[in-house]
Amino acid sequence: MQARRLENTGAIEFVPNVFPDHRGLFVAPFQEAAFTEALGHPLRVAQTNHSVSARDVIRGVHFADVPPGQAKYVYCPRGALLDVVVDIRVGSPTFGQWDAVRLDSEQYRALYVPEGLGHAFLALTDDTVMSYLCSTPYNPSAEHGINPLDPELALPWDDLAGDPVLSDKDRAAPTLAEAAEQGLLPDYQACLARYEELR
Repeated sequence: MQARRLENTGAIEFVPNVFPDHRGLFVAPFQEAAFTEALGHPLRVAQTNHSVSARDVIRGVHFADVPPGQAKYVYCPRGALLDVVVDIRVGSPTFGQWDAVRLDSEQYRALYVPEGLGHAFLALTDDTVMSYLCSTPYNPSAEHGINPLDPELALPWDDLAGDPVLSDKDRAAPTLAEAAEQGLLPDYQACLARYEELR
């Protein structure tokens, strides 16, 4: 498995080997040894999530309060999606920048999204499945969102076939600037301290 740190956010892309044969294929999208080597600590899994989305559904931009935050290890076992990670850590040298990676059921690339980063994706096919390994359980009082259509963020939704399909909650979410004004965004130094705790 290969690991690559993304340029703007510090998220990490993992590329596993895929073994096809006449029966189908075998792949291990998460491998603890490769993860620990890349991050310096194992992934604590407190919850697994599974979502199914129609074409043009956008989910996110979602994040959780830090500490403790919620790290996610995500991959796409069916269909295809564009996964987007946004640096929303106030004080970060790459604040407001984003990285995008295509995840699909051909290459089974995975993405690790550390605590304090925003996460969103666009489903590129009907019945696209996203699988999440989460470091902490869902905590509604600590979960927040940023509007994925915020023009200042200019997220790369160029592959939309039609109008974006959003939840009411995501559509009503504040812009990045509004979330900053409301004091909702994670602090960069607090995130760095959390990363050190995990090592």
